[in-house]
Amino acid sequence: MGFDARQDCRLSGAGLSCHTAPPKPEENHVSDRYFVLLLAASDGAMAETPTERGGYLVNTIMACGNCHTPRDADGKTIAAKAFSGGLTFTTPGFIATAPNITPDVETGIGSWNDAEIKRALVEGMRPDHGRLAGAPLAAIMPANFYKALLPDDLDAVVAYLRNLRPIRNETPDPVYKAPVRRDSYPDAEAGFSKAMFADPVRHGAYLVTIGHCMECHSAWSRGVSDFNNGLGRGGRVFPAREGAPEGSPASIAANITSDPAAGIGGWTDQEIGRAITQGIARDGRALKPPMAYDYYTGLTESDLADIIAYLRTVPPL
Repeated sequence: MGFDARQDCRLSGAGLSCHTAPPKPEENHVSDRYFVLLLAASDGAMAETPTERGGYLVNTIMACGNCHTPRDADGKTIAAKAFSGGLTFTTPGFIATAPNITPDVETGIGSWNDAEIKRALVEGMRPDHGRLAGAPLAAIMPANFYKALLPDDLDAVVAYLRNLRPIRNETPDPVYKAPVRRDSYPDAEAGFSKAMFADPVRHGAYLVTIGHCMECHSAWSRGVSDFNNGLGRGGRVFPAREGAPEGSPASIAANITSDPAAGIGGWTDQEIGRAITQGIARDGRALKPPMAYDYYTGLTESDLADIIAYLRTVPPL
């Protein structure tokens, strides 16, 4: 579970930039206001509005700020610039910076209508107007997973993004060296319904899908993911984050199948939950980003339990 530092590499392969130390709890970028809303909702003190639901999804399982929020020289997210454009990804297929998704009209998504924001989320396409009109978003945007979002949750995410503070911050245009491609994810293609969520495993599968967990944790080679034969196998290498010292160790996505030796089949539920939300391995080692531990710590107990229930069903590899 998580990512381990096992080898050195340079920023020459595809994948997600990452820093080399797990974030401390106090570095969590999620605002105090959001936690107040979450606690109130979980206590039944108030009904959850679409904006609150969207805030929960964006700031926990979807972990949007993990890419879209800029970081300082130490790799810590800059809360004052949340969602205004973040990490730069340099791969053989493209060079792209996660864009500004605040409601700023000129440099963010303030001029996009709801349908256009939804299309960007679930199809990975920009609107047919404005900057980069009609251009696809880089493949690092997990639209192939987000297409599983239920209509109410998609509406909620849009509502939350509409309520962010507009921040003016123009990000560089992407450079595409090859056509943008996204591999179909079976559960997202099949879709979900609320009726399925009576089964904790199916609800967990939904959360794992919109959390695009298998984007990193599945077998991957030459830019192609193998979700059919390598689901959860891990092994994908992520170079050290941009600006990290020369020779900084890479992160390697772990095997999260139910295999008792190679995977997490021998772990207890508590150990799996701790790895997801705290970045601590079964043996006490600190796991490494890019896995968004500081976001996942905000998951409700029931959602975390359902995620674990689903992971127990991933065939051993």
